[in-house]
Amino acid sequence: MRVYWELAKLGFRRASAYRAAAVSGAITNTFFGFLRAYIFSALYESRADVAGYTLADILAFTFIAQSMVTLVGLVGWWPIAESIQSGDVVSDLSRPYDYQVAWLAQEYGRALVHLLTRSVPCVAVGALFFSIPLSTDPLVWLGAAASLVLAIAVSFGWRFSLNLTTFWWIDHRGIAGIALLIAMLFTGFMLPLGMWPDSLREVVMLLPFAAMVSIPIDVILGKLHGVDLLAALAVQALWAIVLLGLGRLVLIAALRKLVVQGG
Repeated sequence: MRVYWELAKLGFRRASAYRAAAVSGAITNTFFGFLRAYIFSALYESRADVAGYTLADILAFTFIAQSMVTLVGLVGWWPIAESIQSGDVVSDLSRPYDYQVAWLAQEYGRALVHLLTRSVPCVAVGALFFSIPLSTDPLVWLGAAASLVLAIAVSFGWRFSLNLTTFWWIDHRGIAGIALLIAMLFTGFMLPLGMWPDSLREVVMLLPFAAMVSIPIDVILGKLHGVDLLAALAVQALWAIVLLGLGRLVLIAALRKLVVQGG
């Protein structure tokens, strides 16, 4: 466990080294939060709520969703694919640790940096300018912390398998574009899944993407309590296990394909 703890700290240091990128990222996320907030405000001029979401809910949703873009790695996370293309993956695989767990440990270190430098400032600015009432119930935030930890695991499991497809398809850019479109649409990032038509929402909720963004946001907004909260966390845990297991199978298949010159 000491090795993975050190790798988590390495991921934290690596992500925190790019301070200018963190500041610009926080500004960008907050800027788009304002754009989306004004659009939703216009939508709510003629109604009090939509699918159970009040204006305060949807404004909170907007800034929390924007804060989660880099936190759960919806965009721009392809270091494994790049290491496969460069050949550096060979040295990574030869190190005395579990390859998948090592990357997961670094992912949590990276996520902590983005939580502190992008997520918290984005939500704080949104709450300040739009008077968004955030919950003061410690149980809500305890559930939110657990949900975010699981959301990162689910997202990592999804991205880990996608990165490994570079063993077969060599260039990951096509996969990256498709993955971004799927993530933005089906995670509930653009629009709360609760606002989707019932038949379509029921299908989307069977997929793992809601566990990355939609469920954590509903937990933070305090829309899930008691049994419903435990059920939501169980769904996230289930998808984390399934996707990490799938990643393990893809890794095994990739290692069978890997050919190293001279070895």
